[in-house]
Amino acid sequence: MKDKILIIIAVILFSGCNQKDYFLTEVKNPAFSQNVVFNSHEDLSSEKFNHLITKYQLDTIFHGETNELKRILLLRHWIRSVISINDFGDPYPGGGFTEGILDTALKGQGFHCGHFMTVQNGIMNAFGYVTRTLGAGPGVKGGPDGHHGINEIWLNDYHKWFLSDAKYDHHFEKNGILLSALEVRDEYLKNKAADITMVKGPERNPVEMDPEYDTTKERFTQTYTWIEWHGYNDLFTSWPNHTELLVMYDDDYFKNNTWIWGGNPHWAYDKPEFMKLVSDKNQIYWTPNTILSNVKLLEILHKSN
Repeated sequence: MKDKILIIIAVILFSGCNQKDYFLTEVKNPAFSQNVVFNSHEDLSSEKFNHLITKYQLDTIFHGETNELKRILLLRHWIRSVISINDFGDPYPGGGFTEGILDTALKGQGFHCGHFMTVQNGIMNAFGYVTRTLGAGPGVKGGPDGHHGINEIWLNDYHKWFLSDAKYDHHFEKNGILLSALEVRDEYLKNKAADITMVKGPERNPVEMDPEYDTTKERFTQTYTWIEWHGYNDLFTSWPNHTELLVMYDDDYFKNNTWIWGGNPHWAYDKPEFMKLVSDKNQIYWTPNTILSNVKLLEILHKSN
């Protein structure tokens, strides 16, 4: 998603009086980072999204709220309120796609994190909030294991991505700024996330230990020791023909350690065609809805009578 605008500042020359009038303005633009890593994104014009909103009356969740972040958190809270957690229900009904998950969840079926990730991706994109899917895990040799599906959502007001966990209805902040998955990882590797806050629900209530799941902030953040961004960000509109590709941050930690999942190295180590290593954070955190502009100064001759 790349927008480029040519801004022309005109200098009007008045012949006869040799007068120059400059029309200049200073604009503080946010930094632009082009998407050169991710191969596709959701088609937000797809009629599938309007159908999703209408079928589940999702626009009634806002109650007139206009703030972008508050709307997102209300939607996330709704997802958690209608889907119960069941990590051991395989094989799950619903076919693994957003509507199938929601239809069976509304009848009482519980689901695991990957299903919450799928539903959050569909619903947030339906309202135009650029959202992507990713997986994470704490796995190191001799330590905790497992895998977790979550999302990152682009916040226009903050001009940044933030990690949003629909299964637990929480995210992480530092000094009131919402953190991306990689920022959470950096904080955990630095000092076990001592400097950040886990917040829960649309009210953004700070919690050191999630009262519902008896899990500490430190343990939750450890989940992001390893992160895999899905290189094809079109899960909703391409279903069931979604293509698998894992984007991973190729830093010193990645080079010097091995991701253990299910007691063994992550399956993608043996299938390198499914893993894309990226060493530049800005390529992972490209900037949707951001303008790249060039400014040129032109002189236009205006003849006075």
